[in-house]
Amino acid sequence: MAIEYLKRASKTPETETGTAREVVTAMLGEIERRGEEAVREYALKLDKWDGPILVTREEMERRAREVPDQVRRDIAFAADQVRRFADAQRESVKDFSVELLPGLTAGQKLVPCNVAGCYVPTGRYAHIASAYMSVATAKAAGVGTVVACSTPYRGGGIHPYVLYAMMVAGADVVMTLGGVQAIAAMAYGLFTGKPADIIVGPGNKFVAEAKRMLFGKVGIDVFAGPSEVAVIADETADPLMVAVDLVGQAEHGHESPAWLFTSSRALADEVMRSVPGLIADLPPTARDAAAAAWRDYGEVIVCDTREELVEVSDRYASEHLEVHAADLGWWREALTNYGSLFLGEETTVAFGDKTSGPNHILPTKFAARYSAGLSVHKFLKPLTWQQMSRDACKTIAQVTARISRLEGMEAHARTGDYRLAKYFPGHNFDMGVPVDA
Repeated sequence: MAIEYLKRASKTPETETGTAREVVTAMLGEIERRGEEAVREYALKLDKWDGPILVTREEMERRAREVPDQVRRDIAFAADQVRRFADAQRESVKDFSVELLPGLTAGQKLVPCNVAGCYVPTGRYAHIASAYMSVATAKAAGVGTVVACSTPYRGGGIHPYVLYAMMVAGADVVMTLGGVQAIAAMAYGLFTGKPADIIVGPGNKFVAEAKRMLFGKVGIDVFAGPSEVAVIADETADPLMVAVDLVGQAEHGHESPAWLFTSSRALADEVMRSVPGLIADLPPTARDAAAAAWRDYGEVIVCDTREELVEVSDRYASEHLEVHAADLGWWREALTNYGSLFLGEETTVAFGDKTSGPNHILPTKFAARYSAGLSVHKFLKPLTWQQMSRDACKTIAQVTARISRLEGMEAHARTGDYRLAKYFPGHNFDMGVPVDA
């Protein structure tokens, strides 16, 4: 048994985080101190935007009329796929109650957050899909107010297709803001008077760092970093298809890892020969990003067995994980750490990124070891409740008092003492030994 690296990354996901942390710390401090004034200054300085921050419903409708019919149909179709999947997720979790003892009933009530902030990036690319991935999922969860933000596009307002996707998905409020200033504005409730309970959506390293630093003040979806892809492939895989899919995700950005885990040395060699040519054939923006990503973050690992491939894949916990191998059912059961799984060569990451239904806002930087991607569950609070009769109280109070006194918590114990004294006067219960220190 052996695990061999044919290509190792020269950088790690943490390579670029130091600078981002310094910049974001300063910006958040300034926005917290000066509020909307500071946000407007950053919008002008960083995005060259001095227009209205809040987009009116009239403006959205006016710009929607400029969207071509085919674009409208495509966005509506994709948004409906995401909404239907999110609705099914919502139906999979329910309120319940259970009688734990005669007279003691406890339950769960699923309550959506009141306000969700959805960030939609528009930097190197216009991320149309991120609009309906975040907004439609929040609305499916029952969130009352969804605030959506996106960067001014090339000196104008929000990209028209992104804005249309926000409308179709059901955004209640839209703000023309990008970057750290957008995240801070949603967190503090600037311009809307509605501070977000949770902020979701992908973004660059500065956006990711702002969400990380604000976590606690607000909830967030995932601790996100640059987009990642891993492909597991055996000797049955098509090397060119594998190479195409690796390059397909590397174009996300200069820091986007693309990993190949394979049991076939021949396939690995062929993929490594194919990737540079596929990158060279891309248009300039994508070529620049994919070339840097493959050079600095790409890895190719050859393993002897499929069990070793699972071990390696679970260690990397990739955001997106494709399997091009025989016996897909075995892989689905064996793999445990990934943001989203794509089984078979017919099911590529790009389909999930844009159209197929499951959410594309996913954990990166090893977070898939303990966290899942965006879903209706992120917007729901499974709140618990309980109610009991006096007969049930008789049982629970005695055990609670005894455990509390073993812990040294006398005041806790007395909440049981006083209830039993009121409900069952004259009875002698074993309430434990009172704490005297």
